[in-house]
Amino acid sequence: MRDVAHLAGVSHQTVSRVVNDHPSVRSETRARVLAAMRALDYQPNVAARTLATNRSQTVGLVTFDTTLFGPSFMVHAIERAAREAGYFVSIASARELNVPSVHEAIRRLREQAVEGIITLAPVAAAWTALGRSLLDVPAHVPIVGMGIDAHAMPEVPMVAVDNAAGAGLATRHLIALGHRTVHHVAGPAEWPEARERMEGWQRALNDAGLPVPPALPGDWSARSGYAAGRALAADPAVTAVFCGNDQMAIGVLRAMHEAGRPVPGAVSVVGFDDMPEAPYLQPPLTTVRQDFAELGRRSMHLLVTQIAAGVRQTGQHRSAPDLVVRESTSALAFR
Repeated sequence: MRDVAHLAGVSHQTVSRVVNDHPSVRSETRARVLAAMRALDYQPNVAARTLATNRSQTVGLVTFDTTLFGPSFMVHAIERAAREAGYFVSIASARELNVPSVHEAIRRLREQAVEGIITLAPVAAAWTALGRSLLDVPAHVPIVGMGIDAHAMPEVPMVAVDNAAGAGLATRHLIALGHRTVHHVAGPAEWPEARERMEGWQRALNDAGLPVPPALPGDWSARSGYAAGRALAADPAVTAVFCGNDQMAIGVLRAMHEAGRPVPGAVSVVGFDDMPEAPYLQPPLTTVRQDFAELGRRSMHLLVTQIAAGVRQTGQHRSAPDLVVRESTSALAFR
């Protein structure tokens, strides 16, 4: 910092103000200091700053499975929201869904003096492991859960999409098109998102007084959607299918095409997530859109609010999804 100050012809206190983006520095002085920093390849010492301020400006993220579309985009959304809020993100992946693995992930984060922890807990086994592990985290460390069952961990504030509402949007859309019922390809039963989407689908059919056919199980993959799609395609009474995510919907589209049941000419198909490829499928997929960027911003806002207040909060913060109508659905009367 003194080298930068010497080159820029200012005091090292002025360099410190520029580094910390203090508003009292004149624009021409700031430009001169920044030019000196670039010339000397100066980088602030984060470790020294942490010691001096007792602030790491780092939040921790505990993850379990980042290979699927939803969790991986959530990680990206959290990192982007943290960057906008002036924080770094340190990620610790729990290798297994058990208490020792989660303990280890949280320990690694706390060794880095993170100011708060966000957890992505997609399955029921993760709730148990997290619940027991988070009991050892001091009360002054803020925590936010994403994808956590609020009933399983009521002491942890939660940010999530309203999956049941999204499933209801998809199902009511198909009902409004004249379909006499809607079949469902469900995600894994141990995922709260899958259960909530099934509940929303069932509720919409019950509210409309329509029969609720048995749901076909899937595992979020296109392969499982294809297997379910082949079974559905063999039944000529099937005219509408709501899939628990877009990947399974891709498998259903392929199965219907192979069976000679065109979409949407013979069968309407709706997915969930609005993955980037959804508009470019054949046909473009009608789907429920999750705003991952908004979920990331909400989680960081809740965490930063707790950091500033010095106390934990509780409660659920659910985001309403949107239905994006494309060409994979059409009215039954047109067939």
